[in-house]
Amino acid sequence: MIIAPSLLASDFSRFGQEARRAARSGADWLHLDIMDGQFVPNISFGPAVVAAVRPHARNLFFDVHLMCGQPEILLEPFVKAGADLITVHVELGEKVPPLLWKIKSLGKKVGLAVNPPTAITAAQPYLDQIDLLLVMTVNPGFGGQSFIHECLPKIQQADAWRRGQKLNFHLEVDGGITNQTAAECARAGADAFVAGTSLFGARSLTTAVTKMRKIVCAADPALADLAVPLL
Repeated sequence: MIIAPSLLASDFSRFGQEARRAARSGADWLHLDIMDGQFVPNISFGPAVVAAVRPHARNLFFDVHLMCGQPEILLEPFVKAGADLITVHVELGEKVPPLLWKIKSLGKKVGLAVNPPTAITAAQPYLDQIDLLLVMTVNPGFGGQSFIHECLPKIQQADAWRRGQKLNFHLEVDGGITNQTAAECARAGADAFVAGTSLFGARSLTTAVTKMRKIVCAADPALADLAVPLL
């Protein structure tokens, strides 16, 4: 089971300190949302920021989510910046197969994301090629949005495919993840939880991470013993 605070919800004026806070919190991963202003209507940060943050959180696995229309030009820069896993979007269509291949060829783990309006069946052909399937539970582009409960059946279906085909990809959720919605997602089959405001917005990030982990494990006790094979 993986708890991944999202740096997008941290204090932008103190990225280094915020990354160190995440590293001390007991979190497993640091989630980094990369937005280009085209694929989504917002801009976040680029490889230089990730490279600057990397030394402050050496013990954390860097989960880089590219919400970008041309991720092919960004893969090598983010690998050099310290990414451990790079996620691209299934909505990119015919670009997806070469992107997955390229990420693997760079020696990194590969993720595939599915937006709320997109049918989960769009990801099905790639399930045996990925290390992580990210089910977006808000429409990407801005932090602080409310969880879309209609996405829960997509998580259930993805988990059913994973079990049925005996695959090992992580099933990650991102968007409106609070203690309550994380528990709902865990019951649906998710095992990796990206949370921004509910974690970085807490007075104590360590306390917030610990509490979310306990609540998720209570929702699905099997997650307590689930290893983190990507680290």
